[in-house]
Amino acid sequence: MVQYVYGFDHEHPRPPMELKDLLGGKGANLAEMVSVLDLPVPPGFTISTEACRHYLDAGGWPPELEGEVDAAVARLEELAGRQLGDPSDPLLVSVRSGAKFSMPGMMDTVLDLGLNDESVRGLAEVTGDARFAYDSYRRFIQMFGEVVLEVPDELFDARIEVAQATAGDEADARMSAEVLAQLAEDLKAVVAEHTGQPFPQDPRDQLRQSIDAVFRSWNSPRARAYRNREHIDHHLGTAVNVQMMVFGNRDERSGTGVGFTRDPATGDAGLYGDFLLQAQGEDVVAGTHATRPLAEMADVFPEIHDELVDIFGRLERHYRDMLDTEFTIEQGKLWMLQTRVGKRTGTAALRLAVAMTEDPNIRLTRAEAVQRVTADHLDQILHPQFEKVDESRILATGLGASPGAAVGQVYFTADDAVAAHQRGEKVLLVRPETSPDDIHGMQVAEGVLTSRGGLVSHAAVVARGWGKPAVVGAEAIHVAGDHFTVGDRRVEEGEVVAIDGQTGDVILGEVGLAAATTPPELDMILEWADEIRADRMSVRANADNGPDATVAREYGAEGIGLCRTEHMFLGEERLPVVQRMILASTPEEEQAALDELLEVQREDFVTILEAMDGLPVTVRLLDPPLHEFLPDYEALLRSQARDGLTEEETTLFEAASEWREVNPMLGTRGVRLGIVKGGLYKMQVRALLEAAALRADAGGRPIVEIMIPLVVTRAELALVRRWVEEEIEAAQATTDRPLQVGVGTMIETPRAAIRADDIAEVADFFSFGTNDLTQMAFGFSRDDVEARVMPRYLDEGILPRDPFESIDVRGVGELVALAVERGRKVRPDITLGVCGEHGGDPASIDFFTEIGLDYVSCSPFRVPVARLAVAQALLAHRSGTD
Repeated sequence: MVQYVYGFDHEHPRPPMELKDLLGGKGANLAEMVSVLDLPVPPGFTISTEACRHYLDAGGWPPELEGEVDAAVARLEELAGRQLGDPSDPLLVSVRSGAKFSMPGMMDTVLDLGLNDESVRGLAEVTGDARFAYDSYRRFIQMFGEVVLEVPDELFDARIEVAQATAGDEADARMSAEVLAQLAEDLKAVVAEHTGQPFPQDPRDQLRQSIDAVFRSWNSPRARAYRNREHIDHHLGTAVNVQMMVFGNRDERSGTGVGFTRDPATGDAGLYGDFLLQAQGEDVVAGTHATRPLAEMADVFPEIHDELVDIFGRLERHYRDMLDTEFTIEQGKLWMLQTRVGKRTGTAALRLAVAMTEDPNIRLTRAEAVQRVTADHLDQILHPQFEKVDESRILATGLGASPGAAVGQVYFTADDAVAAHQRGEKVLLVRPETSPDDIHGMQVAEGVLTSRGGLVSHAAVVARGWGKPAVVGAEAIHVAGDHFTVGDRRVEEGEVVAIDGQTGDVILGEVGLAAATTPPELDMILEWADEIRADRMSVRANADNGPDATVAREYGAEGIGLCRTEHMFLGEERLPVVQRMILASTPEEEQAALDELLEVQREDFVTILEAMDGLPVTVRLLDPPLHEFLPDYEALLRSQARDGLTEEETTLFEAASEWREVNPMLGTRGVRLGIVKGGLYKMQVRALLEAAALRADAGGRPIVEIMIPLVVTRAELALVRRWVEEEIEAAQATTDRPLQVGVGTMIETPRAAIRADDIAEVADFFSFGTNDLTQMAFGFSRDDVEARVMPRYLDEGILPRDPFESIDVRGVGELVALAVERGRKVRPDITLGVCGEHGGDPASIDFFTEIGLDYVSCSPFRVPVARLAVAQALLAHRSGTD
């Protein structure tokens, strides 16, 4: 028989702190404090997450739950020595949520439950404090009304303002018992007016409705949005904790506070937190009262301060981590209301992880220390962040596509952005969506904002590669010429806007920036991570120029897993040469353009090979269709209709028409383009191998891997490989030093994954291009689906997470695993890696580690995150070492 309700002192077969799946985080830790640590915790009970899941699936309580709750209430009344609803001495309880994973502020809480028109008078009489009783009652009516009955908070606020005016002071503590009693009546009237029903007087009915409200709050829009962002499963459900109330607002010997066992911002040792005299916990966190630092508690409650210090020490030693706590002092007695592992900044996470390996009371292993640091922690310290944001200035929210914060004056074309940059302005480039034509504007911008596109759109991919903050898919923004609008708000060219590439927020006006600083503990943690993953999985970078390659190596990259050669064609002085090659009307004109491109490509490759000397550099030959190097066809068509075209524009328009395709991403691109325009690939290979020969002659040790993109058949790769080998022979003849060159392909179509055994016969390596593979496996357009379809799919639980953010094992992951298995069956020595957006994603790395890939490749700025995530994945699969 299923049990749904557990007292905090229930004897579980395992330590309660390990039962968060069943008891939720709050319930598990309350039970741990009571049954294991014997700390002063008000008695109570937990309704399990299983009950919530039944409620959400069936639309009501499990049949057994009502009886279990009644029995738990009876036991709580026995422990408290008071009865729920007793008109002479009432027991009051709190009803709080408690999910497995902390979701601060996302779900609902009800305090002071059990008060009604009779028991409030009994509470006043037994405490001898009518003001306290009616203050508790009005708090309960307001909270129950907002949380359970869904009365708009502004209706209550209006009545509270009237009461404050009557009291002659804005501070709640100054309102008399008479004013508070009248305020309770006024708030009940608001409930009756809004709901059509009087405020409920039966405490058992209040309790049942509150439990229902907490269950319902699991699926509130804010909770679902939070879980989507944090990748928390929507099916987990929340536990509900019912606990005897203790009152920090009882008298001058009472108070409440929140405290951390160490400073969560810096990691420094010592108590950190806030407290308030004569207040309840909500007053501390609501930001409506001036709190006092926890250190000052020693002046007010010296004995309780010492007791709290002792409890903090016991908690740290037991949990072996920095803890976040809530406590209340009622008439001189300390009560612990909650503890959990505390959230911390990136700097604090690193400092705490290292410090706790040296703390004799905690003694973390190096492996445990590595597991204490998250990808978000590293993002915080590797990118600038906002100091503080006024939420009222948030204009819109899109998709956080590249972490970091940026502030600049908005410009709406790449040319205008460059011109503003040359005038010394900090620029934010705002576009409906970006294209290769916008590269020069993106280069000078502090950050990029688009109203369309997803996390693998052009803007997102380029910004991440360059470490620039970007927000994409901000659909509320409508770009029109020299301004954009959000509703009635119009933002003109040159106005200052800020973007947060982590949260996706778009903020009007200046926001202070905190510069990125990396504490010395970062290097130590990454060294430990490298020890754990040694010889198991390497981390490479996506880089296509010397400076990025240099940054990648400084961050610990062990090679380049993806050098996108198309990015080399997009410089202002190079794009016209590419266009001449496309427009050439004779073989001689085409060859002249190719020869010119060879010169600049060779220079690029020399700088990259020099930066990565002795490490593998995987160069992908041209992948995108040629129309991406031409002006936009639709724009030229509009210009033709409006003003006519110049002779040069007419030539470009004819070329754009010729190369235009209905579905270019499935058209003449990748290996298909290389076969149609064979001279293009031969030129790229020659430039790369000449660069390798130059580096070898200079005493370097170039290691080159040539990647043929979008291969779907063995015959395609075999043909292009033959051309490549001819160029290898020619380059080798120019140097006495042996050139180390491999030839492989990118597996990025379902057919290539399924036929990987055939393709492996002529490949030295496979690199999985998970963007295209995800797009083709799911049949999603990655540039369109994320803004409209994906949010709904995630909200409805159709997909567990966005497959463009991380590998979905039930979808594209199955294809990757199949290709790995088949490729290795034919070529046991084949090198297998993944590059692109999934390369640095911790959730994807967990999967790649499990199936045994040799390397992952990500943006230079993501390399530290990937190094850490690989080690954590190996530890999770029980294959790492301390």
